[in-house]
Amino acid sequence: MEIKDGYKLTEIGVIPKDWEVKSLGECSVENPSYGIKAAAVKYDYNLPTYLRITDISEDGKFISKNKVSVDNFNSSDFYLSENDLVFARTGASVGKSYLYNSSDGKLVFAGFLIKVKVNPLILNATYLKYYVQTNEYWNWVKVMSMRSGQPGINGVEISQFKIPLPPLPEQKAIAEVLSDMDNLITGLERQIEKKRLVKQGAMQRLLTAGEDWEVRTLGEIGEFKNGINKSSDDFGFGFPFVNLMDVFGVNSINSEEKLGLVNSNNAERQMYELKKGDVLFIRSSVKPSGVGLTSLVERDLLNTVFSGFIIRFRDKGFLADEFKKYCFYSEDFRNRLIGSSTVSANTNINQEALKKLELAFPKSLQEQTRIATILSDMDKSIESMERELSKYRAVKVGLMKELLSGRKRLVRG
Repeated sequence: MEIKDGYKLTEIGVIPKDWEVKSLGECSVENPSYGIKAAAVKYDYNLPTYLRITDISEDGKFISKNKVSVDNFNSSDFYLSENDLVFARTGASVGKSYLYNSSDGKLVFAGFLIKVKVNPLILNATYLKYYVQTNEYWNWVKVMSMRSGQPGINGVEISQFKIPLPPLPEQKAIAEVLSDMDNLITGLERQIEKKRLVKQGAMQRLLTAGEDWEVRTLGEIGEFKNGINKSSDDFGFGFPFVNLMDVFGVNSINSEEKLGLVNSNNAERQMYELKKGDVLFIRSSVKPSGVGLTSLVERDLLNTVFSGFIIRFRDKGFLADEFKKYCFYSEDFRNRLIGSSTVSANTNINQEALKKLELAFPKSLQEQTRIATILSDMDKSIESMERELSKYRAVKVGLMKELLSGRKRLVRG
């Protein structure tokens, strides 16, 4: 392997000549330690906040939405402080990490977490935070955690993890660049969440019945049909087939390109056809929130049939197509639909229950379209911001690869 000038081959790969390789244990001020073994209790302002594996997001942030507390006389021995990182040591999330941030408040870490206290004279804790998000780290976790056949790593193993170590000024510079990128991403995530809340409020306001609205049952304004009891063809031939997952979480369908295939005859394709304006309801879901989710067919899908897990609704001209994308997602309608479902192994809805559901809508198709246009413009704005967010996330991934490997230098030794 040819190595460029200024670089050297080490046990963890090629790194700049002025970088070192050290184990995490060599960069710590104490041996790794395990958290407190105590049960979580309901969150209490007067008790310490408990940090468990489930309270750490996949990108290493503290999830404060559903905080819990810990009530134990030894709690004070397990508070996290500056330069502390914790790692999940067992289970499906083994290797997941969190760098303590004082803005998250006082945290007591749980027994299934390993704490490492970084020596700031050797290793910048934020630099380490980003390095343990790299593929190199996760590949190490995968190999190390499966040695016993049960996903897990212990304190001795985590202390042996090898790190490429730039000089401290470069560690700090790398940490600052990636932190700035994270702040940009977090800011955009908050803007998107705010925009979604604004849209939610607008939906509630715009879809509340007013003057010149009418209320009718779905059975009065349209017809229902259950899908065909067949499965996608694994052999790659047949006709387009809309399955459960093609509808789940998808607001509209406008192409056959990504659909599975099924063998169907001419009679079946005529009986289970999909036309522009059809609305597809999910019949059954493990979670109550999944049942009855809808997807609008935005154009005629020739020779396309739909699954038996789906119910097709075809209205008789009472509803504008654009309006259908939103009226079935109003909070009031969703609550009534879920309330009309039955629960066995899954949550289910059937044609008879759907037919009885009432829907409020403006009598004027023009007014329906006006409402839909307002909400659609909000959707487009959110989608634009989400594309920008994806772009920034990709930039961050690229920066991490370049900066944490030394291929791109911010400070020369």
